[in-house]
Amino acid sequence: MLMLVVVSLIPFLYTIYLSFHAAKFGRVTDFIGFDNYAVLLADARFWNSISIAATFVFIAVPIEFMLGLIGALVLNQNVRGRSILIPLLFMPAMMAPIVVGLLWKIMLAGSWGFLSYNVLERFDILPGTSVFASPDYALYALIFVDIWQWTPFMMLAFFAGLQALPLGPYRAAAVDGANSLQMFTHITLPMMTPLLAVIGLLRFIDAFKVFDTIYILTGGGPGTSTETPSILANKMTFEFWNIGEASALAVLVWIAFFAFCSVFYQIAKKRLNAF
Repeated sequence: MLMLVVVSLIPFLYTIYLSFHAAKFGRVTDFIGFDNYAVLLADARFWNSISIAATFVFIAVPIEFMLGLIGALVLNQNVRGRSILIPLLFMPAMMAPIVVGLLWKIMLAGSWGFLSYNVLERFDILPGTSVFASPDYALYALIFVDIWQWTPFMMLAFFAGLQALPLGPYRAAAVDGANSLQMFTHITLPMMTPLLAVIGLLRFIDAFKVFDTIYILTGGGPGTSTETPSILANKMTFEFWNIGEASALAVLVWIAFFAFCSVFYQIAKKRLNAF
């Protein structure tokens, strides 16, 4: 608890303090109330970053969720070589984000990257440039990288949940003549709901605040086409030195997630018995 207070609570309270003051170029001066929040909420760049993050989350996370669940169901069928396959599948999730970023920056580099040369160039999809330099495709390339990295994690988390389910209900259902689909919808899904809800929520939060891979691959560009709130806050702080507005951005994102998680918790607890 002491460690959490020192490394989390105190910096967070100081961030709230900064968000109510004129803090620029490393100097904290006058108390200005909600001015930082007003300026931020009127800034089209802020709303663009929210839109970019929402697009990223609502495409990447559902795909990761579905592919992870399907992969877990396949692994649960005692496939041959499972003991070797599982550690290999976990490799992307074990990589540091900077390694993932550098790997895919090389794979999708313009003209000479392995996938750029053999797929994008050969099929004339995006010739002569890197996909990360395209305002139309850069975000979708980042979504692809995120899916590649985190689908195995979802798969193995769901697989662990499937392995922990009791066999009794399945045997009883088989005696009653239930088929595989009926067992999945009436036994597997209800018993897996707590795990599905928790993993889905954690992945949703993590995907919204992703920073490392975007910073390495695009830096928020080209232009602002991949600029998420995390990237924008970093630029506000270390490029524009507008610390007050950056702190206000951090607080607004925290409030939004606190409200979302509270509503999600209540719904999952009452309707899904997930907590």
